[in-house]
Order: sequence, then structure tokens, then C-alpha cells
Amino acid sequence: MAVQLPTVQPNPNHQHSPREIEEMADEVRALAAERNAVILAHNYQVPEVQDVADHMGDSLGLSRRAASTDADVIVFCGVHFMAETASILSPEKTVLIPDPDAGCSLSDSIDADQLRAWKAEHPGAVVVMYVNTSAEVKAETDYCCTSSNAVNVVEHIWREHGPETEILFGPDMWLGSFVARETGLTDDPERYRRFHVWDGECHVHAGIRPDDIARTRAEHPDAEFLIHPECGCSTQAMEYVASGDVDPEGVHMLSTSGMLKHVEANPEGEFVVATETGMLYPLQQAAPRARLVEANRMAFCKYMKMITLPKVRDSLREMRFEVRVPADIAERARLPIERMVAIG
Repeated sequence: MAVQLPTVQPNPNHQHSPREIEEMADEVRALAAERNAVILAHNYQVPEVQDVADHMGDSLGLSRRAASTDADVIVFCGVHFMAETASILSPEKTVLIPDPDAGCSLSDSIDADQLRAWKAEHPGAVVVMYVNTSAEVKAETDYCCTSSNAVNVVEHIWREHGPETEILFGPDMWLGSFVARETGLTDDPERYRRFHVWDGECHVHAGIRPDDIARTRAEHPDAEFLIHPECGCSTQAMEYVASGDVDPEGVHMLSTSGMLKHVEANPEGEFVVATETGMLYPLQQAAPRARLVEANRMAFCKYMKMITLPKVRDSLREMRFEVRVPADIAERARLPIERMVAIG
């Protein structure tokens, strides 16, 4: 499937006045109460959707919420694989996604047939797939992970299966590179040969390049850099650190939840944020006095922005766009997701 690069598009919510948005938000909350629904929203969602959500977070945090909720309905404001994950973890719930076309370029970078072929080339290898994958891919996987726990998952496998275990890691090549560095594999060529990384990437994070880091460092010399491990710039940034060109105290490789915790702990700091631009809104909400700068203002995921407040309202009002994973696939996909949640 061809990946369409993101373009900055007008937010449909901007067609509405603040009062109309407030009225819609009230209607959404009333519908949620009537349906016994919980609204989960990813950190990259538009502000109006973040504001109406019961819970905000990254993929791991929202997966935990989906698994633990006692609501009858889950409205997942994110992209399609996230709603699939909620359905897998809570098969007795009704899971809705306000726009079924909200996909993910990273998820599309590997399918189940490709993974089965890769596994056939490495019989006996343990498969670790980033949670940004389809249910069919998860069904072929041993462990899922997110950017916030990928290192923990790989280290857990070595503890459980032995340090010489062969691992297939995917689909994000930048996250795989980050894991290899953080676990010391890059200093151990023999073991590194048994750590295989799929050649996939998120089109948004791939657009944040080393030049962006260099430019923003020059413009904001006192700012800390918060870099998502999926960013194409991460490998180069860590080379800058290793060479001494960048103060290591000022560079942090963090998941979205890690960024939030870091900014909350330093509420008056200045930060260059290298991830999807929607992340700046929850960061600013958590630390109003912090000075936040996008590493690249074009790091805009059109898929995340497909979810709008009117679509959330209409999905709840009409109970439409249910996401349900076939039982046989869900049963096989549940174990790697549960392992991800348990490892934390």
C-alpha cells in the first residue's frame, strides 16, 4: 500500500465557534453518559478531542485503560490499530472509532504475509512487534511493545529465553536502532547479528531529520531536546551526543508519556519537541509556563487529525463505525498484547 505523505490540512473544528465547540463537547459528554461509554484519546489528537476525552495517553497507557474499563462502550480517538487493540483486550465491549479511515503508515509497512515469510527465514526467533501493527500481524507475534517499553520487552526476552536468543523486531527501524543502542547490542557484534530489524518507518517521524535538530539547537541554545525514538533524527542525534557536539544532559529519548512526565517535572523549562506536533497541546496544558518549540512544524499526522469533535459526537449518537476483530485472530493476538501490558 502506497504511503501518502502528510499535508497540513485545515481542522474542520475551526469552522465552528468556541461556543459551538463547547456545546458539542457537552453533547458528547451527555451521549457518553447515556451509552455508558469511555472516551480514550491519543496525545496526537486535536485539542477539542483531547479536551472531551476521559483518558489521554500513549498507546501503552490507552491499552491499559481499554483492558481495565468497566464501560460498555469504548470510543477510541486514535488510529485504527489502536481501536483493534481495544477490541482484542475487551471483546465483550463495543469499540467505536469515529473515522474508520484513520490509518497508520507505520502499521501499513508490514502485513501478516510479510511477517510469516520473515519468520520462515529465521525459524525459532522470538518476534517483537511495535503495537503500531494490524491485528493480523499481532496474531503472528510473540511480544508487542510500545516506544516506552520496547527496551524492557527485549531485556525481558533475554532474561526468559537466554541472552543469545534471536529476535525479529519491527516494523519501525528507528525504534529498533534505539533498542539496539540502549541494550548494548551495538557493542556486541556477535549478538547484534541475531537482532533483526524490519525496514519500516512512520512517515511523520521520518520527516524530522538531523537538519531540524541542528537548526532548532542554533535557534534555542538553552533548550532541552525531547526526541521520540521513532524519529529518523534519533540515530544522528545520539551520534552528536557521543561526539560531544551536544550536551547529553540536554537530549532525552522519550515516549510521549515520558515527554509529559519530563515537562511536568520541569514546568518552566524550554523544550524542542521532536514528535508529531499534536503533542505540544498536552505538554502545554501540563506546564503552561513551559516554552515549547516543534522540531519540525510539518510533523503532522493527517490520520490522527481525521478524528474531529463532530465525528466523535456522531459516532456516539449513531453507535457507528464499530471495530471488531475476528475471534480467531483476536485470540492469537491477545497474548502478545497482554505480555506488553504486563511488562509495562
